[in-house]
Amino acid sequence: MSLEPLTLLADNPRWIAVDKPPGIAAIPARDEAPEESLRHRLQQQLGVPLWVVHRIDRETSGVMIYARDAQAHRALNLAFQRGQVAKTYLAWTAGVPDPASGQIAVPLHAARKGKMRPATPGEPGAISARTDYAVEQQWSLAGAPIARVRCHPRTGRQHQIRVHLRAIGCPILRDSHYGLATFKPPYDTLPLTRLALHAAAIELPRVLDQPAQQVEAAVPGDLRELELLLAARGALGQT
Repeated sequence: MSLEPLTLLADNPRWIAVDKPPGIAAIPARDEAPEESLRHRLQQQLGVPLWVVHRIDRETSGVMIYARDAQAHRALNLAFQRGQVAKTYLAWTAGVPDPASGQIAVPLHAARKGKMRPATPGEPGAISARTDYAVEQQWSLAGAPIARVRCHPRTGRQHQIRVHLRAIGCPILRDSHYGLATFKPPYDTLPLTRLALHAAAIELPRVLDQPAQQVEAAVPGDLRELELLLAARGALGQT
């Protein structure tokens, strides 16, 4: 079965940006064949090797960056490590954060089965994590609040946004790790089959001979349909 071509968001001699569909891993898991990964599909489509510089979760959609050569790979890795890359995510949450904007500064700690959890004060092995957020839209679903939240992770920890939003009582819809309550009524009536998280934009600094650039990925169809359904049932308003 042939797959639809992946959508390129930016392409230059040093790096490439692709609009990652949900449900595909950025790189193959240990028990997966290489051809099941986004990188393999993109390499097959373009006919060139690519280097991984960051990851987003399998069920997350949106902007993914790959390096085109080893030199760009080193430069991009360094930019990510130094916090020179600005990332923007959109999350649809069960519950509305209060206050409507701010920063979540909750240290994280590794948990079982590849998960993360909020660390306890002074816990050995805890790592700092900070996420800026702002509520963009609110809805009511049978009296249950839902929000679209714009998130800017200031650190790049595993599952950071997912754990942080859960920590303030607003788990992301359809989060099977940190938002089991979002699979129960009334949220279970939503026509959504994956984690409601989208990597909306990445702003890269100058990379070798390539100028700084911001790359954006439009909200995909399943999440647009979610918002249309919520709007039909009654929006609470924008912030």
